[in-house]
Amino acid sequence: MQKYCKCGRTMNLRLRTVIYQNKVDIENVPIYSCEACGRSEVVPHVKPELTGLIGKLGSKPEKQQFFFHEVSEVAFLLLKVTEKERMNDSMEKIVEERINELLDIMLLAQSLGDEPWADEIRKRLSQITQSAIST
Repeated sequence: MQKYCKCGRTMNLRLRTVIYQNKVDIENVPIYSCEACGRSEVVPHVKPELTGLIGKLGSKPEKQQFFFHEVSEVAFLLLKVTEKERMNDSMEKIVEERINELLDIMLLAQSLGDEPWADEIRKRLSQITQSAIST
């Protein structure tokens, strides 16, 4: 996932902290950043989840911290890739393992009759597939 900056240089993908209203720290947000000119932007695949989270916080949030990888599967997978114990694993393997894990969780949610939980898992699976389709 590479992107070119308006200045013509390659932007690097990093997990950063986004601060909202000087009160809310949102950790592990995938951001493209350019070391040459300092420009940064949120990765397009995660913008819907980030704007949804910010929308829920409202205009006058309390001081708090969120871990974006708990909301965004793209952020979750990028965080997994950066773990030392996963450094020899391919991205495909990590994605496959996560999909299998989510499918197992969905089976559990369905067997318990917990439809809201199953819907949440479907949403997470669709985040992965939408990201894969657009990259």
